[in-house]
Amino acid sequence: MEHKSEIIDFIKSRTSLEILQKIDEIHPVDFLEALTGSDEDPLTILEKLPDDYIAQLVDHADDDEKYDLLSLFSQNRKQHIIAEMSSDELVDLLGSIGSAEKDAIILSLDQDDANEVNELLAYDPTSAGGIMAKEFIAIHENMTVNATIDFLRDMAPASETPYYVYVLDQFHVLKGVVRLRDIIVSTPETPIKNIMIENIITIPVDMDQEEVALIFEKYGFMAMPVINDLGVMLGIVTVDDVMEVIRDEYTEDMFRLAGLDEEEKISGSISKAIKSRLPWLLVNLLTAILAAATVSLFEATIVKIVALATFMPIVAGMGGNAGTQTLTMIIRGIALGELTFENQKEILKKEVAIGLINGLCLGIVVGFLGYYWVGNVVFGLVIGTAMFLNLVIATISGYFVPVLLKKFKIDPALASAVFVTTVTDVLGFFFFLGLATLTINYLV
Repeated sequence: MEHKSEIIDFIKSRTSLEILQKIDEIHPVDFLEALTGSDEDPLTILEKLPDDYIAQLVDHADDDEKYDLLSLFSQNRKQHIIAEMSSDELVDLLGSIGSAEKDAIILSLDQDDANEVNELLAYDPTSAGGIMAKEFIAIHENMTVNATIDFLRDMAPASETPYYVYVLDQFHVLKGVVRLRDIIVSTPETPIKNIMIENIITIPVDMDQEEVALIFEKYGFMAMPVINDLGVMLGIVTVDDVMEVIRDEYTEDMFRLAGLDEEEKISGSISKAIKSRLPWLLVNLLTAILAAATVSLFEATIVKIVALATFMPIVAGMGGNAGTQTLTMIIRGIALGELTFENQKEILKKEVAIGLINGLCLGIVVGFLGYYWVGNVVFGLVIGTAMFLNLVIATISGYFVPVLLKKFKIDPALASAVFVTTVTDVLGFFFFLGLATLTINYLV
């Protein structure tokens, strides 16, 4: 179906049996977009869909819309839909609602499902344990290929992903993994232990989700096993969960660099936007006052040499731009694991060298500009030197600020830009006006 409107028309005009036969051809994301853009009553459309498909819709909906979508249905239908959701999808839903609604849903689950969900809820939501699913296929190494195939016929439909079959011992310790391809091409009586891969890349249950995403990016797997300290397999993380993590982390970093709350939506209310933006604007106001206070120390010099006021924004602005360039590269390096303990000194040397070269080049350019503008060689030397010093300081602060914030377990994207901008503004003004004050007899 090429157009979103065709999806709604199809659901309205067909019987439940016809819908059941064709619904797998419509991706849940496309259906949600069609539903959002339709004037039809959502329940009238949704009640014709099978429970497992509605479960997919809930999973693909935004966090603040998951429970609203589920709440359209009766309590009985709601329980059937929840029963179709995988454990990680259900945990995502529970994380988006209040404690009363959460408790009501957990109480509606059977004991095994409730235990699984409570186990997942106990993990940090930003760790591997917090994003893993409990639905995976596990077999014993003494099973044959034929027995495994029979087992898969029963278990694969309930699995989060049937691409990998995990081999566990009697204590649930992960011993290996078997690819479906190897099962299919092997003879029926072949022991699983003969075709399993024993050198397995695993994910510790307490690993941060950003690190998990880096491992998936490195190896390109569709799913990876999650284990505890004893090697016991606890669940799996799938590539769709990792893609969601990457999207969320990127959005969070982008918003925080701009001083915004990552929860703010473009279609959200004015009050939420004010609550998100005003605090950081107040912080920026304080840093601007600090820069203004630095300028006020040199009022007597500015009064005598008015041209200083013209060039002050150039020095501070260029320092801010240079600092932001370094800051962006370092934050990206931290996020992707490219900045390590082993290479951090080399990275620092590189950034300092860049600051020196850029500072020298721009210092020479702005120095000639200052001389041409004012007609005073000393003025050109003052602004050129100030530009050189500020760009060197900018690159150094652009390196150290996010590194130190990371060391103190503060998200570098959260406050780095404010600190770097403050350093370049304050020191830029201090270098320029301070040098002008020292050489004032040659400038007047």
